[in-house]
Amino acid sequence: MIRLLRISGHFSLFSRTNYFKHSFRSPTIDPKATPFRSQRHVRHFASTEGLEPDFGDYLIVLPPDDPPFGVLHIPKNIVSEQITRPSYARQVSGNSAVLAQNTYNKKSNVRLGTDEETRMRRACALARETLDYAGHVLDTWPAVTTLQIDALVHNFIVSRGAYPSPLNYNGFPKSICTSVNNIISHGIPDQRPLQEGDIINIDVTVYLDGYHGDTSRSFAIGNVDEKGKHLLATAYEARRIGIDVCGPNRHYRNIGKAIHDFIHGSYPSSISSAQQSNRKQRPCIEDIEYTICNAFSGHGIGREFHTRPWIFHSKNDEPEVMEPGDCFTIEPIVLQTGIGRETPIWIWADGWTASTENGARGAVFEHTIIITKDGVDILT
Repeated sequence: MIRLLRISGHFSLFSRTNYFKHSFRSPTIDPKATPFRSQRHVRHFASTEGLEPDFGDYLIVLPPDDPPFGVLHIPKNIVSEQITRPSYARQVSGNSAVLAQNTYNKKSNVRLGTDEETRMRRACALARETLDYAGHVLDTWPAVTTLQIDALVHNFIVSRGAYPSPLNYNGFPKSICTSVNNIISHGIPDQRPLQEGDIINIDVTVYLDGYHGDTSRSFAIGNVDEKGKHLLATAYEARRIGIDVCGPNRHYRNIGKAIHDFIHGSYPSSISSAQQSNRKQRPCIEDIEYTICNAFSGHGIGREFHTRPWIFHSKNDEPEVMEPGDCFTIEPIVLQTGIGRETPIWIWADGWTASTENGARGAVFEHTIIITKDGVDILT
């Protein structure tokens, strides 16, 4: 689960205007269920002013009409009292979890070769197993809703004696994050059925034996268009490149620099387009380039869900150095953008769901890693 750094909430940007060329589908839903995100069908997406490039062929996900603020109206998942839970899930004030703010100043480090490392690896192994299970659900259940995925994954986690870490974290009401197409982070599971051509990121974190394990993956639903496939390949490569520069006594800022250099075309990569022969050129496809979303960061993880080190996925001046036992996530959000343009984001009224302003898609792949005495291990 990504840590939010900064964002301005422009809730009116997707008002019901002719801002997009679209046709509207009105689905049949249960009015008592979690609010459905409205949809507009997009083919060869372009704004009416013609300023945005063709982002591809997919459905833009929008908030419901007149949405309530916050998440108090969304039913929360239930966990048996027999399941050990993190402190923020036990300390509840009203309808929001009370966070221990001093965890933000801690650094996540486990003692290698001890029970701490064993438990950390076990939590991360379960997170990986859980995400694989979620992928199996996508493969075997056409048109499944994200709410149904959440319910199945929730049961999978608690059946193994673990707690789903997102649940009650700062009031988050569900057990996983499900972010579809233009939703780039912290999507709340709801009644929207997945559609042919969707890209969905499923973000899983589990709390087991006193440690959190965190991982996410972006999945293609059915036949995704070529620009969507290129986005997925670029995001996967960005994570790999970030991990490759990790190791003891290396600066954390190397992660952001390597990913920045890749996205901007000065880092060797296997990603290319039909127009590219030089593998050091900026990854692009037709009129689409990419940018990194700087509103979110990776984070330290272990006994606490989010701690130092904060992992910035673009150029930065972070002075800290990696040490053996450091545990953290690498999870760069790669956004589609036009050549020479940026893709801003906004937060829905629920206070969690992050969307691009222009309907462009994002993709992210996440691993939890640990710095060893002579390198790095991927735990998820």
